Order: sequence, then structure tokens, then C-alpha cells
Amino acid sequence: MVIGPNGEKLGIKSKQDALTLAGYAGLDLVLMSANGPTPVCKVIDYNKFKYEKLKKEKEQKKKQREQNLDLKEYRLSVTIDKHDFETKLRNASSYLEKGHKIKVSIRFKGRQIAHPELGKEVIEKFAEGLSEHGSISEEAKLEGRSISLVVAPK
Repeated sequence: MVIGPNGEKLGIKSKQDALTLAGYAGLDLVLMSANGPTPVCKVIDYNKFKYEKLKKEKEQKKKQREQNLDLKEYRLSVTIDKHDFETKLRNASSYLEKGHKIKVSIRFKGRQIAHPELGKEVIEKFAEGLSEHGSISEEAKLEGRSISLVVAPK
């Protein structure tokens, strides 16, 4: 089955006839679908076809990236310094203002797991700092060696 450059069906042709048609039009013959009862070929400019396909893929990746921006994770530690804490808090609040969710997590290292209440204190202090920009959507919970909390924008 051969499809012309403007989308019109030219019917079922032999491979040689289809190549001749493409040659007269100054275009390329591209196999669009090989599986099925009859293979489908289209007479098009192949470079333009590749360019448009690449453009669509880039657009899909961009949309996928935008969807993944909905949740940003901030990793803290039990022994985080005051300045580092304030910097992460400031960045997280600006991200919340844009309308995205924040996941705050602390990974316990070594013997820190013996005192999970210290990690919970740090996370609650972080959530308290974000309280004017967002509200807690998922409470802090201990999962293995880490504790996490999700804050959603107001």
C-alpha cells in the first residue's frame, strides 16, 4: 500500500513502482508499517520526517519533566548546621510558592537510628518553617533507616 505526499492513497503497488513514483516526486519512500496483511509505505521527505519526529520526542520529554517537577525532595541530616538548614528552608519555601509539593527526608547513618526522635525534631522544625507557605499532607513516618514528610502548597 502506497500513500502519496499529500496523504492520498495511491493503492497497492510493487516495490519498484513505488520507488519510481518517489523518484519522480523527488522524495523518499519510507516504510511506515511492515506488520499487517499489506505493508504501508509513504512518499515523503525523509529528513523532514526525522526532524518532526525528533521535535515530537523532545516535546514529550519536556512535558514529562514538567510533570516530574511536582515533587521535590530535600534531604536533611540529624546533625544539620543552622545555616544549611535555613538555606534549604528558603529554597523549599520558594519551591512551594511555585505550587509544587516538597518531600523532606532524613536518612539515619550508623548509630543515629537509635535516636529517631532527633530526626523527627529536625523534620518538624523544617515543616514549621514552611507552615506559612504550605501544609503537611503526609505526616512524618519512619521507613527503614529514613524518616520522611510531605508538604503541599496552600
